[in-house]
Amino acid sequence: MLQTNQDLDPRRLREVFGIFPSGVVAVAAQVNGAPVGLAASSFTSVSLDPPLVSFSIANASKTWPDLRRAAHLGVTILAEHHSAVARQLAGAVERRFDGLTLTTTDDGAVTVDDGLAHFDTTIYHEVPAGDHTIVLLRLHSARQGGQAEPSPLVFHRSRFGRLHTG
Repeated sequence: MLQTNQDLDPRRLREVFGIFPSGVVAVAAQVNGAPVGLAASSFTSVSLDPPLVSFSIANASKTWPDLRRAAHLGVTILAEHHSAVARQLAGAVERRFDGLTLTTTDDGAVTVDDGLAHFDTTIYHEVPAGDHTIVLLRLHSARQGGQAEPSPLVFHRSRFGRLHTG
């Protein structure tokens, strides 16, 4: 058995993983006539050819089984002023989109209008990874939001914040 010098219980791991800051995205689509979505802090670019991005979703997610049935998924990179939006997207399912201004494509991808960037995607591949699934998404379109000098929403040490550039 491999020995470690770290305490690897889930609570301790979450704390240690939280040292590394990450951006936050909304992943959403129209499902059965209503927007369905979630917030993810595991978003990353993967490949330029083919154009791929990814995020990880907990296998226990109650939202992913519905969301993954959508023809297209919208991904929005959230801005520093979206901390309440990220909390809302992680909250009660029936209230996740209350008060948000959204755009829905003809294919059902849903994006948050004042986000920093918007992607129209489809599921390329799902990779089981422990208690999560890594979802690879193929990009069909990508565009930047209209904000000047935008700062992304950052998730760090279990809190939302902003990126400070110097």
